[in-house]
Amino acid sequence: QVHLSESGGGLVQAGGSLSLSCAATEHISNINAMGWYRQAPGKQRELVAVLSRGGGTNYAASVKGRVTISGDTAKNTVYLQMNSLRPEDTAVYYCYADWRQILYWGQGTQVTVSS
Repeated sequence: QVHLSESGGGLVQAGGSLSLSCAATEHISNINAMGWYRQAPGKQRELVAVLSRGGGTNYAASVKGRVTISGDTAKNTVYLQMNSLRPEDTAVYYCYADWRQILYWGQGTQVTVSS
């Protein structure tokens, strides 16, 4: 089993930056993929960014160029650096880990972008 602990959400003005962290209880080098989803009120959960074990990354079109996902194997932590934030980025952000074909989720962290 993998436990994920997120941090770094908060309130920021449009155009600002936030960095989210997701600490895993498993070595992230053993995890097939980790990433972030987000869910805004009244909307479906959507994929934001993925970091694969081989180091490949994928981003949603809505965040590409503004968001960077990275991992620190020494800390077993994945980061989501978000820049040029927009009000439409407001959502609860969930970290996930794809480990042994099972998805594990963090508790979520709120990101609110004011206009």
